[in-house]
Amino acid sequence: MPDWEKRFRAPRVSLPDWAEDAPERALFVSNATGTYELYAWDRATGSRRQATDRANGTTDGVLTPDGEWIWWFDDTDGDEFGIWRRQPFAGHAEGEAGPAKDAVARGKDIEAKAAEGKDAGGKDEAAVPGLAPSYPAGLALGRDGRTAVIGRSTDEDGSTLHVARAGAETVEIYRHRESAGVGDLSHDGSLIAMEHTEHGDAMHSALRVIRLDGSTVAELDDTRGGTEELGLEVLGFAPVDGDTRLLIGHQRRGRWEPLIWDIASGEQSDLRLELPGDVSAEWYPDGSALLIAHSFEARSELWRYDIATAALIRIETPPGSVSGATARPDHSVEYLWSSAAEPPVVRSTDGGVVLDPPGMKAPASVPVEDVWVEGPGGRIHALVQRPAGASGPLPTVFEIHGGPTWHDSDAFAAAPAAWVDHGYAVVRVNYRGSTGYGRAWTDALKHRVGLIELEDIAAVREWAVTSGLADPDRLVLTGGSWGGYLTLLGLGTQPESWTLGIAAVPVADYVTAYHDEMEALKAMDRTLLGGTPEEVPDRFRASSPLTYVDAVKAPVYISAGVNDPRCPIRQVDNYVTRLAAREAVHEVYRYDAGHGSLVVDERIKQLRLELEFAERHLGR
Repeated sequence: MPDWEKRFRAPRVSLPDWAEDAPERALFVSNATGTYELYAWDRATGSRRQATDRANGTTDGVLTPDGEWIWWFDDTDGDEFGIWRRQPFAGHAEGEAGPAKDAVARGKDIEAKAAEGKDAGGKDEAAVPGLAPSYPAGLALGRDGRTAVIGRSTDEDGSTLHVARAGAETVEIYRHRESAGVGDLSHDGSLIAMEHTEHGDAMHSALRVIRLDGSTVAELDDTRGGTEELGLEVLGFAPVDGDTRLLIGHQRRGRWEPLIWDIASGEQSDLRLELPGDVSAEWYPDGSALLIAHSFEARSELWRYDIATAALIRIETPPGSVSGATARPDHSVEYLWSSAAEPPVVRSTDGGVVLDPPGMKAPASVPVEDVWVEGPGGRIHALVQRPAGASGPLPTVFEIHGGPTWHDSDAFAAAPAAWVDHGYAVVRVNYRGSTGYGRAWTDALKHRVGLIELEDIAAVREWAVTSGLADPDRLVLTGGSWGGYLTLLGLGTQPESWTLGIAAVPVADYVTAYHDEMEALKAMDRTLLGGTPEEVPDRFRASSPLTYVDAVKAPVYISAGVNDPRCPIRQVDNYVTRLAAREAVHEVYRYDAGHGSLVVDERIKQLRLELEFAERHLGR
């Protein structure tokens, strides 16, 4: 088995999520059986069992604060439209329905499940009977074990919030056409913090704290009264009964920073941490301190902030990226770390590895190099990997990240490593629209959507060629989701710049995509483009790959999930029909899933097809 395939097959685990009032009970995601599923872990006994078992995998799950129940989201074949289900943490008793019943009855653990295969089982019970399927928009579970606040989104209803209580009828407490969702439930279960975009800007949320009956307690809206829209986000209520402090994120100084908002008094305590880049935070379990996550120039690190003294203390982590962290009751910190060269591992500040999956270990890759290129909107940060000891010019893959509000970082990624193994240099560009470089950089792409990002990608392409890294006759533009969109748009608007295009789950026909996609993404598109396709047709036309399809010269490979609610299949088919009509060189692969796949074999198949397509058309 080649190293690139081992990186996909090697078992991985997520950062374990532990129950607030039962910290020895935890939930994590693993691909140990070949499909990403949820696993229950009793840290006191060391036992681990597979809790979900679905053909297309399961990753959305949470423990109730008492650790007695696992809630998980059940959709259909990856379409993200479904209901919350639940099962006991210990699993189902013999004879009961549920995907984990045989694992419990026969004492199978993770290793045995991976070796022996998965048992078929019925579905767990609906967590909130009678609540119709929807797209999820947040979930908060009460410590009393009887209360849940469920955020939902549908095309018909817009955004709704519901309160479910054991023994009582589920009540709708909020409804609006624009995007909204559940942020958190206070420790005593009396207050709900929610994010909403009633003002119409889906990129910048306002906050509202409401009671369980839906009545308003407090509001915070940084979008009002200014020339710029500023976003807010819920980070969590203080984990102490009767404590009305809410930790939030704000953008008042042009980047994400934490702030403590006392709902009762209205006082806002701005931490003003002297850290460059974006800063987020979460509470330590006793409410005395904050765990600070600091992201800057594609790397991240952790700090501890003592609320009483305002002392900021560095938590030592290796250079690279921390993709998740949690403070435990004993004040140790567990975190998921990786770098471009080193595979992910869950570590603890107590020393050692917290959770080590069984089986083969993922082979290492090569480190990234940082490149800064002057672009039309400012300095552009790019991350470059090249085969060890190789000198240019090399066949080069421009792998474009999705989002667009996301960024590439110095973190382990199996797909770029695979291209490097096959002799390619890989360039990843944090174009305007990316997070981690300040609010102005993230917000810059409005109205000229897609075209702005491609200006930055073009500037980095020019550097790659003139520096001697990239062979101008062997340049691959590729990406997934928003990266797939930019790939197709780039092939049409920059036809002389790219030798080959590989687009996964892309936006291909922006107008049709808008009409077919989930409601929350329609709101985002209205924000980005300034209206609907009927209101701003010229902007949609200018930003749609379909507009430029007749200019495409490079061979095109497209993969798409037939159940994708984000980049729906009909708009991909429209683009492919146009390619076929002019007999352009192209290949299409459709698979039975949604916006990507949680099945390891499927991921490997897709990348193998991409590598083979590149080899056929580029040669070596």
